[in-house]
Amino acid sequence: MKIKNLLLSAMLLVAGLSACKKENTDQEALKPTAENVEIGTANNKRALRGRDFHFNADILAATKIKDVKLVISQKPGQSYASNWKFELSWPEYIGTKNTNIHKHFTIPAIAPEGTYDFAVIVQDENGSQLEIKEDLIILDPANLPVDPKIGRDFVSRNGALIYYTDVFEEKELIFKKGDEMTLHAQVSEIKDDGILYSVLIKKKANYYPESIDKLDLSKVIVVTKVEHKGLGNAAKISTLKLSNGVYGGETITVGAAMDNNEPSPNNITGEKAWESGQYQWVILYKNTTHNISVFKSIPITINYN
Repeated sequence: MKIKNLLLSAMLLVAGLSACKKENTDQEALKPTAENVEIGTANNKRALRGRDFHFNADILAATKIKDVKLVISQKPGQSYASNWKFELSWPEYIGTKNTNIHKHFTIPAIAPEGTYDFAVIVQDENGSQLEIKEDLIILDPANLPVDPKIGRDFVSRNGALIYYTDVFEEKELIFKKGDEMTLHAQVSEIKDDGILYSVLIKKKANYYPESIDKLDLSKVIVVTKVEHKGLGNAAKISTLKLSNGVYGGETITVGAAMDNNEPSPNNITGEKAWESGQYQWVILYKNTTHNISVFKSIPITINYN
């Protein structure tokens, strides 16, 4: 009997220790997680001093977020033109559990060129912590192999100019069913190979692509798609005409059945079917040779009744 009791006690003790070990393991695993992380435009892990920088991540906390901060620091053992460190905190995410961190901020122009440690640190109220850490290259724009710029945009309705860069603009860019919508964009300072998309996206879709890599054609109306290959230095590409003589269709009728996605137009149905409301005209360009992307967005209203 005593032997049986001793064996039973030993089994209970082992079971208790296993339960404690499992509980501790589970507790250690309860930390924030991250998905859809993008460090730099198109997740290229590059930043340009004096220019806008993009960071995105979907965060799920185990309990609730206690703190979110970003740190860009110089790597030990590497040489830089000067000492520099950059930190930001985002208190607006405190107390949330499931959130999207989407931030744009300017990299100071004084940042020395080089490779840095990039870290976004998310602390949970339960004491756990997530660190998103990558190498980040900071460059001077003057040293880029290509520095594309979107500009000289104009919008016309049935042939009448209503928007041109920042020179002339109506209070609202409003189109009705049956209107011929001309959306013209130009990208300058490019060379080699690249692609440009000009698209319409419903504001209610809550979809904001900032690079062609993130473009979902099921959610957009393609007004123009233009590609270039082997361009020389300081070339320009536009939705009206490419400098090497390639043209792209940059006019679409509000209510058209098909978009201008060449060579395979898409039906304008489902989520992207025409309707009244707010839209964004989004211009996306990627230099595929040098993996450099830029984008621009302009609000448009459609009255489809």
